[in-house]
Amino acid sequence: MLVLAAAGAAIAAYLTWVHYAGLSLVCLGSHACEVVQSSRYATVAGVPVALIGLIGYALIFPSLLVPGENGRLLTVLLTLGGFFFSAYLTYLELSVIHAICQWCVASALVVTVLAALACFRFLRPGGEATGPAAPDGASTSSS
Repeated sequence: MLVLAAAGAAIAAYLTWVHYAGLSLVCLGSHACEVVQSSRYATVAGVPVALIGLIGYALIFPSLLVPGENGRLLTVLLTLGGFFFSAYLTYLELSVIHAICQWCVASALVVTVLAALACFRFLRPGGEATGPAAPDGASTSSS
């Protein structure tokens, strides 16, 4: 999950850099990425969507390091927030903008997998136990 969060952050960082540097996106085979990135939906209250994504991934990464149920719950909340925001943006791409940004799709896939893994990690019996779980959910070790 740490690798996925880092990959998502790298995608969002690239999109943020391109936005602020005024560069053209590398987009295979079409100008759809430019259409999406230049649409009125590419910012929220003047903040680039890519920067919102970067902040989201920057919060997900350390949430993975918070121990216990509270850390797992925080990761679930952050990744589900990212998932639903990304789903809304994908809807806009398909239904309103009529263009698909490959970078946006990659980020959507990353946050979707992160959300699924975060939910699984939160709901599974034993939580974070890496060894055989004791009845109270704590790891056991043999001496």
